[in-house]
Amino acid sequence: MNEEVIKLHPNTVWKHFEMLNEIPRGSKKEERVIAFMKSFGENLGLDTSVDETGNVLIRKAASPGYEDRKGVILQSHLDMVHQKNSDSDFDFDSQGIQTYIDEGWVKAKGTTLGADNGMGVASIMAILADDSIEHGQIEGFFTIDEETGMTGAFGLKGGLLKGDILLNLDSEDEGELYIGCAGGIDSTISDKYDEVAVPGGHTALKVDLRGLKGGHSGMDIVLGRGNANKLMTRLLLELGAEFETGLSSFDGGSLRNALPREASCELLVLEKDVEAVTSFISDREAIYKIEFGEIEPSLSLSASAIATPNKRLPSDYMNKILRAINAAPNGVVAMSKDIAGLTETSTNMARVLIKDGEVKVLFLSRSSVESRKDALTQSIESVFTLMGASGIEHHGSYPGWEPNPDSAILATMKKGYDRLYGKVPEVMAIHAGLECGILGTNYPGMDMISFGPTIRNPHSPDEMVKIDTVGKFWDYLLDTLKNIPAK
Repeated sequence: MNEEVIKLHPNTVWKHFEMLNEIPRGSKKEERVIAFMKSFGENLGLDTSVDETGNVLIRKAASPGYEDRKGVILQSHLDMVHQKNSDSDFDFDSQGIQTYIDEGWVKAKGTTLGADNGMGVASIMAILADDSIEHGQIEGFFTIDEETGMTGAFGLKGGLLKGDILLNLDSEDEGELYIGCAGGIDSTISDKYDEVAVPGGHTALKVDLRGLKGGHSGMDIVLGRGNANKLMTRLLLELGAEFETGLSSFDGGSLRNALPREASCELLVLEKDVEAVTSFISDREAIYKIEFGEIEPSLSLSASAIATPNKRLPSDYMNKILRAINAAPNGVVAMSKDIAGLTETSTNMARVLIKDGEVKVLFLSRSSVESRKDALTQSIESVFTLMGASGIEHHGSYPGWEPNPDSAILATMKKGYDRLYGKVPEVMAIHAGLECGILGTNYPGMDMISFGPTIRNPHSPDEMVKIDTVGKFWDYLLDTLKNIPAK
């Protein structure tokens, strides 16, 4: 643990954040963090349970004098996105996140920080552990696998939660209250091809695309950042228009909810063309940098000689799959007509893997309009149907959260923020998948708000949390709990 981070204000939150970051907790690998949270609640002598899905629920009785207040559910997710830089020697399964302070921000060394949603989890832990805080009946509810399927939220059964109000601590701009979010759906394209022998006279280059910023595939997609899969595909098509080329493999991106930062491929070229191809790639790097400007200042393309593989894609199949990837939708599709600056519909081509006779292309599409979400998946399906892909599957669909501007807890929290900071917080919807929409299906009528400290670049190794906003968020959270109305 970083002792300097623990000393930050409020140190009770930062202490629990550092404790949490010692526990590996990647999505779908939450066994250790579930056990950690269960022991945490039991050691406090609180009513603690784990449901059949793996969600952890810790109940704490009301403070003296607050027994008549409405019950509050404090909710965050236990899992974090595991992303690291390609040159980072780090094992998420065995090492704790290595934090450091940099000019008013807490960051991690070469990896994601886990502030999404570790700051929310740590804040709930701090409240559960402190008997001096004034509050009514509270339930600390910790879901699993939010980042790769919302499994915990989907698995929650009706009747388990007793509270009237749910405070989701998973938003990433202090001073903003979120009352709605986008729904989402995964698309998986799969196909097979018969490899053929590499003809004589060819040699191989490994082409690497690096240095893109990446980020959250919902909130950051509107920023116009590069998609490594789309950009590498464009390069291969441009090369194919000028040279005789072949392809042995393509490996780009990683997780559906992260903008792909890196991609590589094994490119086959005629031996006589190596110098010209390398020069062409260098020229393309300069062009792409001009196109992206300050959005992607660290974009880099490189080509290095490798041992020539024995097999490659058939030329006709290579052209078909590359053109399909190039044609498939990616990025912002529509902006909201009702909320200025809000992305309504988007898709992220998150992962492309072409290797050893198999193809996988993964998308995550989001929309606050259900019909637009369906239309977008149809567009993806149409492109890959036309190229003859054998497997097209849409799965993991989850609903959006419809805004309720007349929410009682919204009115309470707007007054509280004004009282503390002399201004009214912004009321927003978010182009990301908060669990509120799913949780509301089994608890219709539950009053919900999402808020949190300021976090930047979640789902990437550049993730960071602004230190002073954690203190403001914490004070606001305590003020909210103290002013929850009576039943």
